[in-house]
Amino acid sequence: MTCELCGNVTSGYLCTRHRERLAAGLQELPALYDEVGECLVPRRSGWGEIVATKSAAGPRSPINEDVLDTVTWGRAAEVMRLWRTDVRHVRWPHRGAPPPGGLAEDCRWLAQQLDWIVAAYPAAGEIAREVQELELQARSVVGDPLPRAQRLGTCVAVTDDQGTVCGAVISRMPGQTRLACRWCGYVYATAQDWARLQHFQPAESA
Repeated sequence: MTCELCGNVTSGYLCTRHRERLAAGLQELPALYDEVGECLVPRRSGWGEIVATKSAAGPRSPINEDVLDTVTWGRAAEVMRLWRTDVRHVRWPHRGAPPPGGLAEDCRWLAQQLDWIVAAYPAAGEIAREVQELELQARSVVGDPLPRAQRLGTCVAVTDDQGTVCGAVISRMPGQTRLACRWCGYVYATAQDWARLQHFQPAESA
């Protein structure tokens, strides 16, 4: 079986890295959309004075329409409710609809089912994609972009008895201490692994 997002060989529908990313996204979404909700209300320059967000004539809306153009109000809650409903139906087909709840409750419930989702739910990759999309949209509003992968060089693992070096590009997220090469599967996890990776880089990649 391979990861639905990166194609790495794994035991479920998501590799360890993307499972952890999904878990973090489910944890962060409610707080992010609380911040988005605050951005929907225009800042005030004084007591009772609303700063206009657009120059159109006529009554001014109490909602920041520029933010609405980017993030549809309530979309995150709707999307996560649909995923919770589907996961519940697939896992327990004889149960009814999930109890009422908001975005935080649905994200928390999905996080509790994450082991089963990764192991047995074919749409695990789609959940991960949508959670990441919702997270990126929210961060674009609140000004907190996701960190980008850092290119470290090329894989230095030897792949055969003739001494062939893998040579695939190796990148990791800030703070990530363990990763597997997407091509040969070699795992970089210890300080010795990272030191060897740096030491044996070709001059143009160092």
